[in-house]
Amino acid sequence: MATAKKTAASKPAAKKPAAKKPAAKKAAPAKKAAPAKKVAAKPVAKKAAPAKKAAPAKKVVAKKAAKPKTARKPNAAFMKPLTPSAVLAAVVGANPLPRTEVTKKVWEYIKKNKLQDEANKRNINADDKLKAVFGGKKQVSMFEMTKLISGHLK
Repeated sequence: MATAKKTAASKPAAKKPAAKKPAAKKAAPAKKAAPAKKVAAKPVAKKAAPAKKAAPAKKVVAKKAAKPKTARKPNAAFMKPLTPSAVLAAVVGANPLPRTEVTKKVWEYIKKNKLQDEANKRNINADDKLKAVFGGKKQVSMFEMTKLISGHLK
């Protein structure tokens, strides 16, 4: 900077002596700008501190989720043995079964006979036995299938 002042001062000195004063003023604000950058860096550090405060809040949430350590109990309604109708008994058997077991056996039958639609896996193509369970429909969605099966359980 010293060389810059000399060159700037030597040239305008021949033309105007007042040019030296603005050059000195320009150097002074540059010195003030450096501390301003340091001050700007401190608020950034303060902004990072609240982010650290947010992390303990997540830990508290995780602790709340971890509190219920009791074993999960199955719903009694699903585990109650139900008697399938004669039409459904042709697929799953005549013995009383819980709803969950009936659904598993129907899916075993579907996969064994390759009745799941190839283009859309959510659809089930009914054969003669399942067509009677599905109320005469040739194709049903897997969600509609559970609704139709529940009508055949008592």
